[in-house]
Amino acid sequence: MTAPDSNPASTTDPQGTPNRRLLLGGTAAGAALLGLGVAWWRAPVPEALPPAEPVEGFWSMQWDTPQAGKLSMQSLRGRPLLLNFWATWCAPCVEELPLINDFYRQNKGKGWQVLGLAVDKLTPVQSFLKKMPLDFPVGMAGLAGAELGRGLGNVAGGLPFSVVLGASGTVLYRKMGRLHPSDLAEVLSLK
Repeated sequence: MTAPDSNPASTTDPQGTPNRRLLLGGTAAGAALLGLGVAWWRAPVPEALPPAEPVEGFWSMQWDTPQAGKLSMQSLRGRPLLLNFWATWCAPCVEELPLINDFYRQNKGKGWQVLGLAVDKLTPVQSFLKKMPLDFPVGMAGLAGAELGRGLGNVAGGLPFSVVLGASGTVLYRKMGRLHPSDLAEVLSLK
């Protein structure tokens, strides 16, 4: 006679064959998986992974500005860059812009750059910037901005979306959704 299995997650069927069963309640397991999924979605790129290169041709891109100028990505190369994809019709985007503007004001002297890429039309962006001027440059990305965002890791194509590029030009951090002060504190440590 063999000793009974001491594993509380096992039972035997009427023939004495061991059966394993999972001791998770359906609702609790679903909630736990949902929580893990949300945590994964919000997590920055882990530091253990090598940083990703930006999309091909990234540094040769050029954007029109709301003031009818041109903004070359090449002019931003070589220093840390917070790249924020936003739109005037996106409430979380509009809510985070004052925080990003403060981040820029406080850290531009420390070598940080910020670029807002408006995935929007020119007239609404110009009207918005008259009401809420920003100290950092804004580029008019339009639908090309959504495509660039996807290339940088925003698979869902949602807004707001932020990416941090290190001084070497590699992607160090990505966040889908509104930035918070704790996110920007983390960003400062990535330089």
